[in-house]
Amino acid sequence: MREILPAPDIAPDCIVTDPPYGETKLEWDRWPDGWPAVAAATAASMWCFGSLRMFMDRRDDFAAWKLSQDVVWEKHNGSSFANDRFKRVHEIAAHWYRGTWSEVYHHTPKTADATRRAVRRKPRPPHLGEIGRGSYTSEDGGPRLMRSVLQVRSMHGRAIHPTEKPQGILGPLIEYACPPGGLVLDPFAGSGSTAVAARLSGRRAVLIEGDERYCETIARRLAQNVLPLGGPS
Repeated sequence: MREILPAPDIAPDCIVTDPPYGETKLEWDRWPDGWPAVAAATAASMWCFGSLRMFMDRRDDFAAWKLSQDVVWEKHNGSSFANDRFKRVHEIAAHWYRGTWSEVYHHTPKTADATRRAVRRKPRPPHLGEIGRGSYTSEDGGPRLMRSVLQVRSMHGRAIHPTEKPQGILGPLIEYACPPGGLVLDPFAGSGSTAVAARLSGRRAVLIEGDERYCETIARRLAQNVLPLGGPS
């Protein structure tokens, strides 16, 4: 990764990645030292999946970045490596940026059913001190910004990679940090889900994956993943 990222022809609008957390002794979970600093020399915006423990333990590695916000992914069918703690059914996606916030692209997606939601309102009484007798009425609530807790089922039982992220969580993050037609970089590509989500949202993607087996899997997956007529919606 260190040799590839500084390449002059790689200029991503944002990074969306899910690095090894370094919380277990599993081979694929080893934390790659220094990668956030290398990433900071490449892009000014980054979504990084992780856990609170990971971000606290590795906070010095993110010294070149400023924290913008965090989004919680509620997985429904979570997992845990310990039986003496609450079963973890969520992960954190933290958004980091460099430079001036106003110069960093950010566009909060709307909920898919935004225009169909309703707000219950009760008319105010005509005079102060009078008890309002009006009933609640339903009105079109208008578009709603996505909330910071996204409920998306994990890829349990369908995953190509042990830590594969579903399109339902990757799509909103990409739409937030990358302009339409822009370039997304994932330096820990895994199963290639970031590229699929980028393609479906009308963005391009560059992937880096250290395991050759998954590189071949990604190539096959992208070759099979064809956009519907009319392109991304």
